[in-house]
Formats: sequence, C-alpha cells, structure tokens
Amino acid sequence: MTSAPTAEDLIAHYGLEPIPREGGLFRRTWAGPERPDGRPAGTAIVALLTARPGDFSALHRLPTDEVWHSYLGDPLELLLLAPDGSARTAVLGPDVLGGQYVQFTVPAGTWMGGRVVAGGAWSLFGCTMAPGFTYGDYEHGDAADLTARYPTEAARIMALCRP
Repeated sequence: MTSAPTAEDLIAHYGLEPIPREGGLFRRTWAGPERPDGRPAGTAIVALLTARPGDFSALHRLPTDEVWHSYLGDPLELLLLAPDGSARTAVLGPDVLGGQYVQFTVPAGTWMGGRVVAGGAWSLFGCTMAPGFTYGDYEHGDAADLTARYPTEAARIMALCRP
C-alpha cells in the first residue's frame, strides 16, 4: 500500500502547468475531434488548487455548461453568480450525504470562481465541456462590475478576482 499523494506528487505525476489568468494548475487530458467551426467536440482537464495565498480559480464565465468533478484532497468551494442576479455556493467533495458534490454542472453564462475550503490544503478536480473549451470562450471577471451586480457577495467576489 502506498501513502496518500501530496500536491507536489500530483503536479509531477500529471505535469500540471499554470492556468492562464484563471489560476491553479492543469493539464488537458482529452480533446474530441475538431468540429466544422474549429472547436473540439469536447474537452477534459485535470486541475489542482492549493490553499496557498493567491491560489484560486478566478471568477470567470463560459458560453456553455461546464461539468466539475471532485477527485482527491480537500473540498473545493465554488461561488456561482447566475445571470438572473442570484448567487449560491456549491462544494465539491466526498461528503455527498452532507450536501457536497462529486460532480456538479455550472450552467452556461454563470460566473464561477473557486478555492479550497478553509482549513484544507489542496483539491484535485476535473472539468469537462462539450463543445470543448477554447481560450476565446473564457471571460475574465471584473471585480467592480461583479460587485455592482451582486453587492451581497462583494467580499467573496473581491477575494476571487484578479486584475
């Protein structure tokens, strides 16, 4: 029997690299065949966030649904800001009977940002999209715009935004 992996073990094993603008580390693990519009039919990544300062998934939105999968480590908290002005939190983790999700779909057009839960060290997760992700799809969140639209979530928005 082997010991539990560390974040460093997983970074080395998967050859994880920084996610541009958003934050965290990732590796694309699958891309489906190219469609007539040039996009892949689907994509999947494995990604890692740690509790280190500045390590979080910055608020962003995508034009299609994105499915998040929890794999290993500590739970991951997602702030979700819906187009209708509502906000909610989803926690990815193993305690499904306690309200956590091992798989969660973020609807298209929803602002999303995440971090390892307080007291945690790291979280290994994955994301899948169909049609597949392209960098042109990524819309980076602006703290001023988002706090104006979702004032009750201002503190959390500020904590999950990058310039």
